[in-house]
Amino acid sequence: MDITHYSVEELESLAQKIRERILETVSKNGGHLSSTLGATDLIVAMHKVFDASRDPFIFDVSHQAYAHKLLTDRWDTFDTLRTFGGICGYTKPSESSYDYYVAGHSSTSISLAVGAAKAIALKGEDRIPVAFIGDGSMSAGMVYEALNELGDRKYPVVIILNDNEMSIAKPIGAISKLLSQTMASPFYQKFKSKVEKIVDMMPEGTSYMAKRVEESFKLITPGILFEEMGIEYIGPVNGHDIAALIETMEVAKSLGKPVIIHAQTTKGKGYEIAEGTKEHWHGVGAFDPETGKAYKKSSAKAATQIFSETLLSMAEEDEKIVGVTAAMPSGTGMSAVMERFPDRFWDVAIAEQHAVTSMGPLAKEGFKPFCALYSTFLQRGYDQVIHDICLMDLGVAFAIDRAGIVGEDGETHQGAFDISYLRAIPNMTLFAPYNETTMKHAMAFAKVYEHPCAFRYPRGAFIAEDRESPAYELGRSLLLQEGEGEVLLIGYGNGVGRALKTAALLDSEPAILDLRFVKPLDEAMLKLLSKQYCRWYVFSDSARLGGVGSAILEFLSEADIEGVSLTSFEYDDAFITHGNTKLVEESLGLLPEQLAQRIM
Repeated sequence: MDITHYSVEELESLAQKIRERILETVSKNGGHLSSTLGATDLIVAMHKVFDASRDPFIFDVSHQAYAHKLLTDRWDTFDTLRTFGGICGYTKPSESSYDYYVAGHSSTSISLAVGAAKAIALKGEDRIPVAFIGDGSMSAGMVYEALNELGDRKYPVVIILNDNEMSIAKPIGAISKLLSQTMASPFYQKFKSKVEKIVDMMPEGTSYMAKRVEESFKLITPGILFEEMGIEYIGPVNGHDIAALIETMEVAKSLGKPVIIHAQTTKGKGYEIAEGTKEHWHGVGAFDPETGKAYKKSSAKAATQIFSETLLSMAEEDEKIVGVTAAMPSGTGMSAVMERFPDRFWDVAIAEQHAVTSMGPLAKEGFKPFCALYSTFLQRGYDQVIHDICLMDLGVAFAIDRAGIVGEDGETHQGAFDISYLRAIPNMTLFAPYNETTMKHAMAFAKVYEHPCAFRYPRGAFIAEDRESPAYELGRSLLLQEGEGEVLLIGYGNGVGRALKTAALLDSEPAILDLRFVKPLDEAMLKLLSKQYCRWYVFSDSARLGGVGSAILEFLSEADIEGVSLTSFEYDDAFITHGNTKLVEESLGLLPEQLAQRIM
């Protein structure tokens, strides 16, 4: 959609239509709401000033980029947002040429913009990268690594900082407003540039006072951090004043050097029920747009809720239990325990590396840390798991949420790789529960285990119903039922529930093993079962390469066990698309009905 010829009034009307389209779609399909509504005016102004067909539009996380999708050839198909086979909830170049880069994790945009600027400079082209980043993403260290180089090399990059909740710099009343309006004007930018040249040409003695005056002026502006890093700062500006945003972006575009535009917006703008800093409205399921009430969900208890309740109970009994999460207190179930024990449980913002490393000394000092992160986000702290926890053999317990397919968030969020990337680390122990009782047993084991360990569990409810089960013992599996023939179903974590449902559809009754531990394996049990069953099938919601099946095959080879054929029903070597979890699993051939047919 070419909006370069639109008047301000037409742009404001368009922004309102975009919000209505977003609300209509998200209320049916679920998705990110408050952040993307708040970003709409900024994105409309971006498309007015910059050329999305040439200039790289780089959205951080990109959950707030729905307006961008609607402005770039996806208006008519937007109702398929986050559905299987439909539009992705994040930017995706394979979906549209207007999406410059895949984004689903935070704090990558400025690094990407620096890389794009380098390529543009080498090619000698007249293009300018535009990085759109939310204030929450500014809590990750990668942002400052990128800013450090950008301020040094001075590539022409425009960074739009969407300050919608965690204000980086609180406005200073009328003075701040005056300064913001002044700094956003072409006159001020030209004046400032001339003053800097004059000051630099002055002899050292006579320029001292001028430099002090310039530095004092910076101290009363919110942009001192960026200015000191060598990046021009404009703001804060009203992120919902399209006319002012256009003027500001035009100035930034013309400067030919790195500029950060600090825009203050309201999350949920245009939908009063969601306006403000209400965490609930960040990401939502389907809801009634008239009342804001969510449509009824399954009554089954989610694995995250079980973790939350159990951790709180354990923390009340043992003051040595501590914990951390990285910007996801409600998503990981840490909110309740953080509220109850604010001095022992922490949210360190989007800083997984820091979260992991900071728990090491606590374990060293005799505490029991639980580090609760999504599988896909623990990837960001991988070196820290190796270097700062496992190398020291410290008793940090990693509670890995959203293990397996997470549905509508798609490729960037599927929890497929944690078994593969953790299994290779010395001193690491890996295990997994498959229902409420085994979750409590797993956490009880983790509490007293004095070495690094990780247990994984799914988004939503476990597949299997609850049943009595003995406590966890290191490296011990549990045979859930004997088999009639030669088939053994081996389940790990939520895969046990899938194995149980598959078993019920087979012609004859198979043996079923709850593996419990993938590192270390229960070698004695596997040797025993190899004498009774020759057809083994592995059920685990994880990548096949380096996964549970790989671990068992390695054991069979090293133990020189022959006569056993093993088939793994883990994920193929490919990124998994977005959509309703059941539809995604069906496309992968992983529904119990499909698996039973493959076995028979």
